Amino acid sequence: MLTIAGAAVTLVQPGLQQGALTPRSRLILTRVAEALIADAWPDAATLPHDKAVDALLIRINTQIAATPYSVQAELSQLLTLMDSAAGRRALIGISSTWDAVGVDELAAALQSMRLSRISLRQQAYQGLHDLVYAAYFSGKESWQVLGYPGPVDL
Repeated sequence: MLTIAGAAVTLVQPGLQQGALTPRSRLILTRVAEALIADAWPDAATLPHDKAVDALLIRINTQIAATPYSVQAELSQLLTLMDSAAGRRALIGISSTWDAVGVDELAAALQSMRLSRISLRQQAYQGLHDLVYAAYFSGKESWQVLGYPGPVDL
């Protein structure tokens, strides 16, 4: 039995490697960002969606690098859990894979996490929300969408 459990653990990829998002974590956070940000992405004529997502993920990586190791370890665990089928079902409430989940399905699941009576689900939602939105609002490309002219020159 331990051999099977050990083999399963070796198949699990950490959410972060050397303090940076793995390709799987990039996919997860891309999907989460698409559900959270929804219609507030920059106009595709101004900035193509894939470039806006790439810029967001770069800012998320920068944020992660600035956090203490303990925070990075917790985020890595969360992303690892979210990447597993059981974790997606139990924590987030979706059975679709990250490659196949729809924006509306994930937005509803995230809302369910936000309103959950289970504090772990709420905490996971808050962490994802704060990570994505801090990176989103710090990007100059989002300012125009929001009607924010940028900081005032002093």
